[in-house]
Order: sequence, then C-alpha cells, then structure tokens
Amino acid sequence: MNEQINGALFKQMILHGAAAITAQKQAINDLNVFPVPDGDTGTNMSMTIGAAATELNKTSPASIDQAASITASALLRGARGNSGVILSLLFRGLSKGLKGQESAGAQVFAAAMQEGVSSAYKAVMKPAEGTVLTVSRLAAKRAVEAAAKEADLEAVLEAALQEGREALAQTIDMNPVLKKAGVVDAGGKGYLLILEGMLAALRGEPLPEMAGEAEKPKADFEVFSAEEITFAFDTVFIVRKSAPDISLEPLRTYLNSIGDSLVIGEDDEAFKVHVHTNIPGSALTEAQKYGTLELAKIENMRTQYEDVAAGKKAQSVDDLEMEEAASAAPVAPEKKYGFLSVCAGDGLAAVFRDLGTDGVVSGGQTMNPSTESILEGVEQIPAETVFILPNNGNIIMAAQQCAGLTEKNVVVIPTKTVPQGITAMMNVDFDAPDPQTITSAMTDSLESVVTAQITYAARDSDFDGFAIKEGDYLALEEGKLFGTDGSLEMLLEKLAADASARGASFISLYFGADVSEDDAKKAGELFERLCPSAEVAVLSGGQPVYYYIISME
Repeated sequence: MNEQINGALFKQMILHGAAAITAQKQAINDLNVFPVPDGDTGTNMSMTIGAAATELNKTSPASIDQAASITASALLRGARGNSGVILSLLFRGLSKGLKGQESAGAQVFAAAMQEGVSSAYKAVMKPAEGTVLTVSRLAAKRAVEAAAKEADLEAVLEAALQEGREALAQTIDMNPVLKKAGVVDAGGKGYLLILEGMLAALRGEPLPEMAGEAEKPKADFEVFSAEEITFAFDTVFIVRKSAPDISLEPLRTYLNSIGDSLVIGEDDEAFKVHVHTNIPGSALTEAQKYGTLELAKIENMRTQYEDVAAGKKAQSVDDLEMEEAASAAPVAPEKKYGFLSVCAGDGLAAVFRDLGTDGVVSGGQTMNPSTESILEGVEQIPAETVFILPNNGNIIMAAQQCAGLTEKNVVVIPTKTVPQGITAMMNVDFDAPDPQTITSAMTDSLESVVTAQITYAARDSDFDGFAIKEGDYLALEEGKLFGTDGSLEMLLEKLAADASARGASFISLYFGADVSEDDAKKAGELFERLCPSAEVAVLSGGQPVYYYIISME
C-alpha cells in the first residue's frame, strides 16, 4: 500500500510509463487514424515521454515537485506530433498541481491529474471528444472521486485506469473517423499504457520487457485516402519567449485560421506549437513575433499516409536525424564560403557537388526536410558563410529559419527548382570579395532559366481548366500546369516546341528514377531535332516523382 509519492518514486513511475508505451509503440501506430491517418502516434508518444525518462535518469530529484518539473520541461521540448504535445500538456498541468510539494498523497496527486487535463483542454483550440482528451478527463475525474474515499494511491490509479479503459472502448463510437476504421483512439490507448506503467512502479513491479508484441488490432488504412487530409504539413516548433508574460492568444487565433489540430504548450521561458497547415512557413514567421525560433520540424502527412497504406514505414525527419546524429557537431570554419543544396536523387546530388556544393540535404517534392535537418547540414560545412539553395518553394521558409540558429552567416538563395539551383551554382565566383557579390550573382541568374517538370496524375481532377485523368502524364512549367496527355512522348514534344519558341540556347534534361537511359536518350534526340540551334544535354538525375526535370536557358 502506497500513501505518498516522493521524488524518487515519481521518477520510477515515469521510467516505467516510458518503458510500457515503448514496448507497444507499434501496436499504437497501427491504431492511428485520427486526426490524420499517418501511423505515428505510438512513436511520437514513446519518444516524447522518453525525453523525460532521459532527463530524469541524469538526476536524483529530492521532491515530487522537482521530479514533475523536470518531466514537464523535458516533455515540452521533446514533444512530437499532436499526441506528444497533448501528453506534454497533461504532465505540465500535473507539474503545476504538484508545485511546492515534497511528496503527494492520493488527493493531491488526483487533483494534479485533473489540473493536467484542464491544461490540455485549454491549450487545444478545438478539443475533439473520443480522443486522449476524453480518456484522460474521465480517468482523472474517477481518480478524484476515488481519492476522496481512499488513501491508497494504487487503488486510486487502478480506479482511474478502469474508468479510462471504459472510456477508451467508447471512443470508437464517439468519433466517426475511428468508427470508419474500426479501432479505438490511439492516443487514448497510449496514455493508458503510460498510466499502467506508472501503477506498476507503485506496486514495485519490474520494468516491462522489450519482447516481441502479440498480434494487435490494426486500423484499416485503406478506407481512407490522402485527399481526406485537409492540411498536409505536420508542423512543430519551439520558440523562446521574448517576455515571460507575453500573451499567445493572437498567435493562437492566427494559427487556427490557417490550419487545425492546434496545440500550444508553454512555460515561462518558451512555448511549443503543434499545428497542421498547408503553409508551415507562414506559421513559423508569425511565431517569431513572440520570440526566437529554436527548433522546427515539418512533415508531409499525405505522403506519410500513402506509405502506411502501402504497407511501408512512414517517412519521417526523425530518420534523417538518426542517420546524421553521429556527425551533427558543428564544424569549425576553414574557408570563407560554403554551399548547401537540397535535392532528391543521386544524379542531381552529384551535379551539385561537381558544381562546388559542399553538402546536400535529401529532400524535395513530397519530402520537405525540417529546419533542424537543414541546420545540421549547415553546421557540417566548414565555412564562415553558408549559402543554402532550397530548390523548392516549400523549403525556402524552413531554410530561412537557420539564420538565427547558428553562429555561421547563413544566406538563403530563393531557388524554387533544381534547375534554378544549378544555374545559381554555375554563376558563383568562389573568390568573390564578399558574400553580397555572390548573393547578387546567384539571385540575378534565376531569371534566366525556365523549368519544366513531368510527373503523373494520382487521381481524376480539374485543374487550371484541364480535365485530368488518373494515370495521365502532367507537364508543369514554372510551377503552372502546361499540359496533360496519356503519352509521355507527346508531352515531351510539346515542351520541346515551347523551348524552341522561347529561343532556348541551353537545354538540360534530368531523367528520373523511373526512366530508362534509352528512353532518356530518345527524349534528348527529340529536343535536338525540334531545337536545332540549342545545346542539349541529357543527364541522370535519379529523382523520384518527376520523370523529367528540364532546364531551358
């Protein structure tokens, strides 16, 4: 029987909770369909509470106040995804409820749980029932009721868990998205796993074994489509406040107007935002009115969903972070200028390196790297000034955030396409006397190149006056739809005629991963025939998504 939780015991409870959800994170991922079917709730929640476990393992908290404060601070900065941010808010409120306490009995701890729920509901702009909010609210309410009659903390937590399990079972009927998929809420299930781990620690049970999991219920991701995801980019960032008492309500209103699933967690020093939006750059820019941006992560949930529906692992910037962790330490400057390019495809990366680029960050259409990933690339270049070429309009804003996060001088050249980036690199004077000379030359060169791209239609639609059929080839020119056709050759011929009409002198065709060398050679011959006065080059780009990226100068 436990009647008090001190700092050491609370630490052990968090370690047990982290181990419990980590052991079953894939089972939680398999339930994840709300608010977006991207299959990452288990990963996000386990990594979020894992951040707290890491910090607690470095200390021996003397009181429950100190242990809860360390937990809340680590969760705020380590929170990932909507579920992770809400989890951090639950523990932030719990920490407030335990402030000043050496230890906590049943009534104090139960009241602190309810304070956590209040914090979460206040921070979420549009609370949705049938989620972790519902489960945590009803569990905390039952804990308070039980604590009024019972001093045994084990009995109080068990009562909360029992109520939480009943609430979780009802989420399938409370939320139409869950009902469509035939599963309970993933976040709610994850929260209960953490509570179960915490109760196990109270009972003195050993940490959960990291054994293989039994077969668990899975959501039917095929009943959804990427088009059901209204706001594509899962955007998470941390801002250090310009003043402790600054009001975030105007920011909350603005972010809610450009997206959904908005959650803002804060303490006196910083705040963390999670929002789903189609314009993540605007969200970051607006947030900087309230302080200094520290970290940002942007992921495309539509492509994550498509990966999960196809039975693949959803792509995440966390994968890039793990791959690059070993070499993440900043490199001291050894030269005046360095260059970092963003692109997808080994061939394109080789072209940029041949032109003098020091580093390449993998990314592009459907795979936008985060500010943190770009920053890691900047830090690895041994130069005083690092020029970044985003080569995609959706990456420019994320690249610009690096300027305030490193001691190096960062200059972002606003390249919106790979051909623009290549042209910019071809106009670099590596011996220029100052960064502005290089900046001007690279930026001025962007107007000299026209970019065309050929991809395919994933579904029937109407766009820019074109009736598009699923499987058709699409040609884009300067970001606008140039034409559609069932024949790739016909589109290439139309683009070649357009290049001739423009009087292009230099034409480069970068063929993608899905194009054979023989077909690319034929495309080059087509351009040579229709543009006899132009110099035509055919190179392997290796890029996904686009069959061809074509540069016309």
